[in-house]
Amino acid sequence: MRVNLAFSQPGKEMKNSAGKISHARKFAEHVVPQVIKPARTVWNQVIGTFFLIFAAAIVPSIVRDYRALDEDPHAMVRLILAVCFCALMAFFGISSFLRARRISRS
Repeated sequence: MRVNLAFSQPGKEMKNSAGKISHARKFAEHVVPQVIKPARTVWNQVIGTFFLIFAAAIVPSIVRDYRALDEDPHAMVRLILAVCFCALMAFFGISSFLRARRISRS
């Protein structure tokens, strides 16, 4: 007849569970940083791509407002706002790519 010692010795079950948690913690400490770093790099590249797409999407409006400067009195305001928006989105896009590069090299 075989007796399960885990039930007869309560302290032994606690040691096994603490050992499993310790191994899981060591595994996580080694694996998680190796997964997080490339994920952050890809995330910054994706966000940078979207910002650059937003910047490129406003270019036709900038061209249209520039051509309409003589006819439309409000074209100057729209042109200034569009150029500011385009510059801001381009800055965010480029800085996201530079941040991704810095993360991948560290």
